[in-house]
Amino acid sequence: MICDSIEAFAATLPPNRAIAGLDFGDKTIGIAISDLRRMVATPVETLRRVKFTEDATRLLALLATRGAHGIVLGLPLNMDGSTGPRVQATQAFARNLTRMTDLPIAFWDERLSTVAAERALLEADTSRKRRKEVIDAVAAGYILQGALDRMGHMGNGVQA
Repeated sequence: MICDSIEAFAATLPPNRAIAGLDFGDKTIGIAISDLRRMVATPVETLRRVKFTEDATRLLALLATRGAHGIVLGLPLNMDGSTGPRVQATQAFARNLTRMTDLPIAFWDERLSTVAAERALLEADTSRKRRKEVIDAVAAGYILQGALDRMGHMGNGVQA
């Protein structure tokens, strides 16, 4: 099920369960997972994309292993807020994913998430090779953390 807002998404989630954040790209899918209280997003892995069915199967297996009960998918809006081909591809990925899972899916504006991830990795003096390996997972962490912070401010984070 694709939720039309982060509020609707939060309302579908059971308490004390992790959620995943995804940075969906042309060649890779960055993945981050929250803690059970949904306070902190942790970059986990970057999947190299092959075909949709194979990608979705590997992704859903990883999310099941990590106990994710929802997916926050970064929506790559243009800087002026308009949509383009990347937004359409991301929305199509989400629609296709709903045919394979009952996990609720929400979109989160990912503008500048990769820039922020790159900046953080540079500040941590990460080598160019290592940055290339982890940038998408770190960007997924930024996407998920933004959604977690919003849900926390709504009072719909996990209750202690």
